Amino acid sequence: MRIQIRGYAFIIVAVVASIIMIQQPELVSGQATVPAMFVLGDSLVDVGNNNFLASVARANYLPYGIDLNFRPTGRFSNGMNFVDLLAQLLGISSPPPFADPTTWGNRILGGVNYASAAAGILDESGQHYGDRFSLSQQVVNLEGTLSQLRSMMSPQNFTDYLKKSLVVLVFGSNDYINNYLMPNLYSSSLRYRPPEFANLLVNQYARQLLTLYSLGLRKVFIAGVGPLGCIPNQRATAPPGRCVDSVNQILGTFNQGLRSLVDQLNQRSPGAIYVYGNTYRAVGDILNNPATYGFSVADRACCGTGRNQGQITCMPLQNPCPNRSQYVFWDAFHPTQTANSILVRRAFYGPPADAYPVNVQQMTLLP
Repeated sequence: MRIQIRGYAFIIVAVVASIIMIQQPELVSGQATVPAMFVLGDSLVDVGNNNFLASVARANYLPYGIDLNFRPTGRFSNGMNFVDLLAQLLGISSPPPFADPTTWGNRILGGVNYASAAAGILDESGQHYGDRFSLSQQVVNLEGTLSQLRSMMSPQNFTDYLKKSLVVLVFGSNDYINNYLMPNLYSSSLRYRPPEFANLLVNQYARQLLTLYSLGLRKVFIAGVGPLGCIPNQRATAPPGRCVDSVNQILGTFNQGLRSLVDQLNQRSPGAIYVYGNTYRAVGDILNNPATYGFSVADRACCGTGRNQGQITCMPLQNPCPNRSQYVFWDAFHPTQTANSILVRRAFYGPPADAYPVNVQQMTLLP
């Protein structure tokens, strides 16, 4: 079954690169292309914030981190996640988690990661997992960090620092899988039709993106939502060999709205550049052509239980698959490090169909 990918025709750039397994995501080589990276998002980019929260949405146990020298850091991956790999391409260290008590002073100069598993654009999304930093709370946390940084440099240096820094936002998945698609726990699907709900999300997102601009941040990468109907958790509810088409279909309005929002922000925000990452297209291409990217398993998790190894996600000390680089999905919800490395390269080097209107590398080169 093929995932429908609508939009601009694009060139598949064959990036067949070996994955360099480093033990510490913080270790980098090369010259930094940005002074700092600030990360806001959910479990796709959480580097351990939820370890410090009263939440059941945690990944602080093996086999998470099995390919990070058997270190479960709170990343929802067998190894590095999207922002760890992006940091490598930028030549900087992967920013530390905001909630870690040691994240202060000189340690925040290279940026901070505020991402929190189960977090959504809406404050209530994911609340059944317990505490998490929602988008609005993450922006508040970012404001606190910037107040500290302001006291650490001159006004002009601070302004230049903010203009050149990169902000990465990865939100939306939990507003669907841990809100809209859970009618027994949340009323959103009763109150809103899919297009109305998508518009609600985009409008809420827009408010926070405008706040980032008011704070002085000028380079912003906003990832769209991938084909959630094809993650193992959702496939477990579908007929064998199929994605949940109805789930994928309702995401279109949100992703299209996000791309349109990027156009509007670029037109109305002097000196700023906003980039939309077409996650749906990139993941859809991998799932439609797994062998092209070196994958042999695209429909089930490397670590999980039940149908498609997706009914129950990866549990403590569970034995994962041994051939992790051949799996697209690590657990019921998240990609493997190998899949993340492909997504990162498409965002960093890809054509406008992957990263619009410019890619991350081009964005960092802008004045």
